[in-house]
Amino acid sequence: MPQILSVDPRSPASKAGIRAGDWLLDIDGHVINDVLDYNFRITEKQLSVRCHRGPDILTFDIRKERYADLGLNFSTYLMDKQRRCQNKCIFCFIDQNPCGMRESVYFKDDDSRMSFLSGSYVTLTNMSDEDLNRIIEMKLSPVNVSVHTTDPELRVRMMGNPRAAKINEQLKKLADGGIKIHCQIVVCRDINDGEALRKTMSDLAALYPACDAVGVVPCGLTGHREGLEYIRPFDAESSAKMIKQVSEFSDRMLKEHGERVFFVGDEAYVKASLPLPPADYYEGFQMIEDGIGCMASMAQEIDEYLPCLSEEDKRRARDVSVVTGEAAFEYIKEQTAKITAVCPGVRCRVYMVKNNFFGGEVTVAGLLTGSDISAQLKGKPLGDELILPAVSLRYERDRFLDDITTDELADALGTKLLFSENCGESFVRAIIEGAADVMSYPGNHPENKAD
Repeated sequence: MPQILSVDPRSPASKAGIRAGDWLLDIDGHVINDVLDYNFRITEKQLSVRCHRGPDILTFDIRKERYADLGLNFSTYLMDKQRRCQNKCIFCFIDQNPCGMRESVYFKDDDSRMSFLSGSYVTLTNMSDEDLNRIIEMKLSPVNVSVHTTDPELRVRMMGNPRAAKINEQLKKLADGGIKIHCQIVVCRDINDGEALRKTMSDLAALYPACDAVGVVPCGLTGHREGLEYIRPFDAESSAKMIKQVSEFSDRMLKEHGERVFFVGDEAYVKASLPLPPADYYEGFQMIEDGIGCMASMAQEIDEYLPCLSEEDKRRARDVSVVTGEAAFEYIKEQTAKITAVCPGVRCRVYMVKNNFFGGEVTVAGLLTGSDISAQLKGKPLGDELILPAVSLRYERDRFLDDITTDELADALGTKLLFSENCGESFVRAIIEGAADVMSYPGNHPENKAD
């Protein structure tokens, strides 16, 4: 039973007499357990809301515009505690974090509600038939599901949870209920690749059109896997083999259904030293949040934005540097070369930072840390500003994963920091204008002004 933290002034709830401190029981007879129940039940024009106030149960009849909010605020976004993951996945990235990080980094989230609210993936292992029925009733779509394999025994082994074996019946139930399903397959070499991957893709293809987007990504392996099952890292040959297998399946789906459905993460192409597919291959980039098509999307946006620059933009004089991880280094160099070719007065160095904090096979820009950036760039010529990927910051945009703040890094390097989104326009503007989304202004250090 969620407690009401506050009531917006002049809102429908306020006018009806609901107060802060009341406990929300039900709406039109439907018990409210969380934000999904709440948002689904408040859409009507006339509502009967029951609340606990002290020893009393009060009923409030409310009239409002259809879909208008009641004006109630709760102590947590979910109106409930976030559900913790009950799996013990052999590839879990959280289990591979180094010690000493902030507590929130170690929280394992497997909350189906976050799939709809923030697009995160869930395994369905902590969901009952009642939970699935609620998704179908509320038409909450799409559901983002971490599948990994449809072989029941293999999934139980990979996820360390006997409930993982129910994946096929759960997916079918959602599909039969009219729910769209977006799936992710994290591939562990020698475990769920090869024939196991072929079977998984075949099973998911059979759910089309309910299952209309599947991302296939290699598992991330850090240097902190003490006590965990050994997983052999992907190399160029095995990455190319996986890409070929998925691409053949993707081509078949395109021929049979008119859309590819199956896509491989950018990181695999980099590892295999293979060219990335063109932008139109990704069919609208619906899986871009999973690292699928990020590079092609950004390159396309840069190509589209550069011809729109004014003559004044093209004449700008700038001296800046860009930071990226190992995986995107060559790609970022190509993109900055395009920009400086159009704006010859702009000088832009590109620095690759190796991820020593996580170690292992971690090469993506989103996991760069302040300590690695500071250690590897200190004393190097940075120009007037240093441009970093905004994805390397936590949600609040104030610090890196290792708790180094943006101000601390700026002070350590003695230069102004700009954080660019993974967007072509944002990247170009950061380089040629010094305009980006997050900024930090330290004192200036003259040694960073010259090469």
